[in-house]
Amino acid sequence: MSVGLINIIRLLVDIYATVLLVRLLLQLVQADFFNPLSQTIFKITAPIVEPLHKIFPTIGRFNTATLVAAILTKWSFYLIIMSLDSGSPSQIALYLAVAAFSLFETLIEIYFYGILIIAISSWIGTTSHPTVRLVNQIIDPYMKPFRWKSLYKSAIWACLLGPPRCA
Repeated sequence: MSVGLINIIRLLVDIYATVLLVRLLLQLVQADFFNPLSQTIFKITAPIVEPLHKIFPTIGRFNTATLVAAILTKWSFYLIIMSLDSGSPSQIALYLAVAAFSLFETLIEIYFYGILIIAISSWIGTTSHPTVRLVNQIIDPYMKPFRWKSLYKSAIWACLLGPPRCA
């Protein structure tokens, strides 16, 4: 199999796994389901997630079926590559760990680009766009603790308070 075809398969798997992780985050933070983007994400991921709901229950707000679907999606890519390269069956569990770690990297990228989207949209004044509101709903619960701490340590805050007074 050519390298180009492998890269295309990897790209498609990565995009779908990212969409599955976004679905997981949307459910975890209880984002607006009526947003057109969230409805699209739920419709795209439903064929894989819905059958897994029978096996893996939702625990509180955490949808285990979506997480399992994302891991299996990433793992399937490694299984395809392993079957083409005639890899050892003893490496199957190793590829499962690699798939889970790869999803963790994807999760970090989702938050990084989400923060970037929120920052840029606040600069250009498009915070009311439905996509930006959805990204904000995902990012906001994890950014709240850092907002007050960074505000307290910022130079503007220090200028407003003035120099420290010694008693």
